[in-house]
Amino acid sequence: MKEYSSLAIDDERELVFGAAPNPVQTRSGMVIGGGEVYPEINFTLPPMNIDESTMPQIREQYKGIIEGATTRAAELEVPGLVVEFETLPPMCQTPAWAEEIAQILLDGMADAEQKWGLKSAFRMTPNDLREMSRPPRMRDGEFYEQMMETFERTAAAGAEFLSIESTGGKEISDDALTMCDLPATIFAQCVLGVRDMRLLWTELGKIADRHGVKIAGDSACGFANTAMVLAERHYIPRVFAAVVRAVSAVRSLVAYECGAVGPGKDCGYENVFIKPITGAPMAMEGKTSACAHFSPIGNIASAMADTWSNESVQNIKLLAGMAPTCYVEQLSYDCRLMNAASAQGSEAAVSLRNLMVDSDARLDPQAWVLRPDVALKVAHAIVDAPDHYRAGVAAAATAIESLRSAHEAGALAIDERELTWLDTMEGAVEDLPDAESDFIDDMLAQVDTDKFHLEDYGL
Repeated sequence: MKEYSSLAIDDERELVFGAAPNPVQTRSGMVIGGGEVYPEINFTLPPMNIDESTMPQIREQYKGIIEGATTRAAELEVPGLVVEFETLPPMCQTPAWAEEIAQILLDGMADAEQKWGLKSAFRMTPNDLREMSRPPRMRDGEFYEQMMETFERTAAAGAEFLSIESTGGKEISDDALTMCDLPATIFAQCVLGVRDMRLLWTELGKIADRHGVKIAGDSACGFANTAMVLAERHYIPRVFAAVVRAVSAVRSLVAYECGAVGPGKDCGYENVFIKPITGAPMAMEGKTSACAHFSPIGNIASAMADTWSNESVQNIKLLAGMAPTCYVEQLSYDCRLMNAASAQGSEAAVSLRNLMVDSDARLDPQAWVLRPDVALKVAHAIVDAPDHYRAGVAAAATAIESLRSAHEAGALAIDERELTWLDTMEGAVEDLPDAESDFIDDMLAQVDTDKFHLEDYGL
């Protein structure tokens, strides 16, 4: 386990798109984090059944997706393209299907390189099937075995980066979010989530080593993005969702402690805190993810991106063409702009980054916590903490203080109805015990322990 006790990026001006202290070179020669931002296309099927009878149609769908995406990327002369394959659950439950589709995509990428010299890299993201049982079995069982076999098969087939949106701790997090229970949220992510991440990413590292590939990064999608969507629908306060985002970095950081090198998973907006800690390149998504979910962070999310993604778009026909092909174009033009700024030097890149930041930050607390200066404060709080639990507490306290001071300075708009939540959250954090063991004892007396297997988390 690698320990991070200092920041790889401690200068706000260096926390910018396309540049990471520890860039990652791909087999095709792309250098992610080495000066250019690459489009990362993410796609899924239109509504349809996934079974043996529909597999011929599914194969044709993916052949069409990769042909359209790579053709448009070549036409736009992108310097490189990252292709992410997020499985749908039936594909992961039948690992041979996931392997077959991965091979179709890899073959399409190889054809594009042969035809046009298009550089590309392939990210494989199986589903975390473990949450399909109740309570989930996190360390063994049918769903765990299917998930790990999918990783094994697709890594052997040629997937270059392995990622997942893991769900350890979600058994507690879902209720904690709807109840705006910050201590339970910290317990779910920084106690349960951290323990699950250690186990899972250690095993993924072994698979990667066996096949000479890289473990890339995780995402707190089921935690912080769930909070964001709930806030967007006015079910929970936006200030609460903003604090959850900061806390989520502690959980996702564990992948890097276990050897992940990036690029971090696109839907992990917590990557803005992880990048300065690790120096690893990060995928990000924002306005181009509106096909999958709405958010108040469409521009600021690209401020530190090393690959720029669209979340996941269905393979449906639009006026111009198939949706994944259209999204390759949108992503490519966004990346062109960022790369043009970088080509003019750091001053131009920082200026463009600042415009991205300023366009969003003042309007929503969830955007404010992603500002480079706030990201560095949260990152410092995390690495200065003695353990993951205290890191979660420190991240929460730092986010709360940043929101409060910004609002008092007139720099951030916060709904009057939400201001009392800053006091509520601050009080909850101050009341937490210093020792993790005491915190665990307190939480086990409060949460519904029938929803998870304590032994799966080493409790």
